[in-house]
Amino acid sequence: MVIKLITSLLYFGIVFYLGWKGWKETKNAGDYMLAGRSVNPFVMAMSYGATFISTSAIIGFGGVAAMFGMSLLWLAFLNIFVGIFLAMVFLGKRTRRMGLVLNCHTFPELLGKRYNSKFIQGFSGGIIFFFIPVYAAAVLTGICRMTEVSLGLPYEWMLIGITAILSLYVITGGMKAVMYTDAFQGTIMVGMMVFLLGYTYYLLGGVIPAHETLTSMAHLVPDSLQKGGILGWTQGTETGSPLWLVIYTTIVYGVGIGVLAQPQLAVRFMTVSSDKELNRAVLYGSVFILLTIGVIYVVGALSNAIFFNQFGKISIQMAGGNLDKIVPVFIEKVMPPWFSAMFLLAMFAAAMSTLSSQFHIGGTSLAHDVSRTIMRSRNTLSVPSINQLGIVATIIATLVWAWLLPPSIVARATAFFFGLSGATFLPAYVLGLYWKGITKTGAKMSIVGGFTISMLWMLFIHKKEAAAIGLCQTLFGKVTLVADAAPGSTMFLLQWVDPNVVALPISIALAVGVSLFSRNLAKDHIQLCWQNCS
Repeated sequence: MVIKLITSLLYFGIVFYLGWKGWKETKNAGDYMLAGRSVNPFVMAMSYGATFISTSAIIGFGGVAAMFGMSLLWLAFLNIFVGIFLAMVFLGKRTRRMGLVLNCHTFPELLGKRYNSKFIQGFSGGIIFFFIPVYAAAVLTGICRMTEVSLGLPYEWMLIGITAILSLYVITGGMKAVMYTDAFQGTIMVGMMVFLLGYTYYLLGGVIPAHETLTSMAHLVPDSLQKGGILGWTQGTETGSPLWLVIYTTIVYGVGIGVLAQPQLAVRFMTVSSDKELNRAVLYGSVFILLTIGVIYVVGALSNAIFFNQFGKISIQMAGGNLDKIVPVFIEKVMPPWFSAMFLLAMFAAAMSTLSSQFHIGGTSLAHDVSRTIMRSRNTLSVPSINQLGIVATIIATLVWAWLLPPSIVARATAFFFGLSGATFLPAYVLGLYWKGITKTGAKMSIVGGFTISMLWMLFIHKKEAAAIGLCQTLFGKVTLVADAAPGSTMFLLQWVDPNVVALPISIALAVGVSLFSRNLAKDHIQLCWQNCS
């Protein structure tokens, strides 16, 4: 306990120093919101990666990997190929160039100015402000569950304490403080995850024996998972089964594609001074993702073998049925005592790097995008206190959600926001960067339509959300609209199809179809948007 407290104090001392450094270097709104557009490529890549990979990925999805096995490595592949390579090479450069020529400071402002639409800016900012606290609450829950197990402190205490620490440097230091601390925290995360992987394989006698042991344990998969379609932790899932749909539509597809439209990530493309920084950041970012979530998905699955060898129980049994406690229990019960203290710091780093960015993007979306639309104000950026008040509102909303969310929610809440962002923003964002023919009306219909379809599917079709919210039960007397379909039929299986599978194609069709039959934007505006993109 003493070692954990000392290392924690040292860690927070460095974090506060970096936050103070960011505050000292923040002179204007551009510094506060985009770090002066002059961030080092290593800092940008580490900040991007640390924001991308949070406790929701390590604690939440690590627990999911312990349940579902190595299938989650497909998500790691998409995270690197889509979330790093495609995002930085094909979206990052044009986002940076267009954001610069249009003088954009936030993701909603980029969409709004691209389509010359205050409605798009305000509506997009409102969605981000209202729903990113759910994702942030998942991240906050992950680190609080870790400290609950590691330090034995009450979960509620940690919610308040960690939120207070984050508030100090995010509210005062802006984007510079966020990115400096992200880079430091990302470096800690990589070091801890590399040791975690090596020690896990060591305990199981090497790479090949470890995977052979896990393969031989297929008969220990819980009956409920076997009935859902899980064949084994290395064998995968029966194609078309309910859990196959959960893994590949909600987790792999929803999160793997939805990352392209994450506002807190897209805004980082506008913080560097040239395309060269983005090219250099691809390598840093790819290695970072591989050594963080690639590691935790493997370790999460292998934790079943180690727990069974040492305690005679599989992972979910060791965690008392709570997915969010599997990784914390593994660290406390299996890893060396000194590592527990260091891993706790890595989880603080993962949580704080993501939360700081979520608080920042949520607050600026409210203060800069929503308020400008409602009040028609043109000088919001000159009043940093408005941005700070927006961040305070986001922090409070996150704290409330974290208090109310049920157990085993971290991965689900993360997938919810990624999927919602993909269906709502991705077509208008990507087509806005590459297609001059997309119109203001097409973008509006795509954003509103994608959001609406996604929410309706969650409320009335997708079982996880529909059952939890209960609106369908109240209105129609059944959990979902297809709950009474014949078991095993296509209609019945729709309950496990992620909303993004339906909403994203409809959103794309609306963007393209409506644009073909609506009035184009003025030629001089299109020329301005494309000024630096050719």
